[in-house]
Amino acid sequence: MGNIVVIGSASIDLVVKTSVLPNTGETVMGDTFFTNPGGKGANQAIAAARLSDKVYMIGAVGEDAHGQQIIDNLKQNNVDTYFMDTIKNENSGTAHITLYENDNRIIVVPGANNYVTPENVLPKIKQFQAGDIIIMQQEIPEDTITAVVNYASNHGMKVILNPAPYRPLNPEIISKVDWLTPNESESQLLFNHKETQALAQLPNKLIITQGALGASFYNDSQYHIDGYRRDVIDTTGAGDTFNGALAVALNENKALADAIDFANLAASFSITDYGAQGAMPYRKDLD
Repeated sequence: MGNIVVIGSASIDLVVKTSVLPNTGETVMGDTFFTNPGGKGANQAIAAARLSDKVYMIGAVGEDAHGQQIIDNLKQNNVDTYFMDTIKNENSGTAHITLYENDNRIIVVPGANNYVTPENVLPKIKQFQAGDIIIMQQEIPEDTITAVVNYASNHGMKVILNPAPYRPLNPEIISKVDWLTPNESESQLLFNHKETQALAQLPNKLIITQGALGASFYNDSQYHIDGYRRDVIDTTGAGDTFNGALAVALNENKALADAIDFANLAASFSITDYGAQGAMPYRKDLD
């Protein structure tokens, strides 16, 4: 098995649970408030590290209390933080999350995550090798994704790109990544509501996640891998858990259908408690 290298955002989640959403200009009383370490990159790194060893994170935090909390949390969850940068005179990233009726609405303030640039990332990537799996998301600069995908493509490294949050993707990047994992809404935007055609055109590459329903991909025909239903507490981080677990399964050379099934199972655990990372499973849970 090779290494799993997560390149992405790390932040602190500021979470409000409410039974009523305010209208414009309105103030309402919420139910509860709590903070958790988050960021799609850190979430995916921890999801993978709870299921496997040799998981590294490349990212950036601010020179503040939140930054130290993020680093400590990664270490406590078996993620190697050697390649994490601390940016002077900058705040760590934050995500402002509203939980309402078993769903979430999120505003991300990138902060130090804007410093996850090609100049800072490529020298670190060069210390890994062919066969290693890189995971990326889109809470970091677009130029970084382009530079890493091109480097990985030229050096035999494999890339999982989780195109979340949505922004347009260059077709060349789609052609060079090994696996692309949008959810239903992201895939509709990426492929102009032609997901069936996109699946057929990107066999064994495009994996469309569908929450509790599971995920779909195309081999010689379209396949759907059923999900696992559980009582929903908080869906924040379910997609990140899926991607981290998918990387672990693929790194263990599981067939794609089996890897997706493994990732579906992991994601089903993640919705059973509050916070993106709170209910991410350990290997003993899945085994």
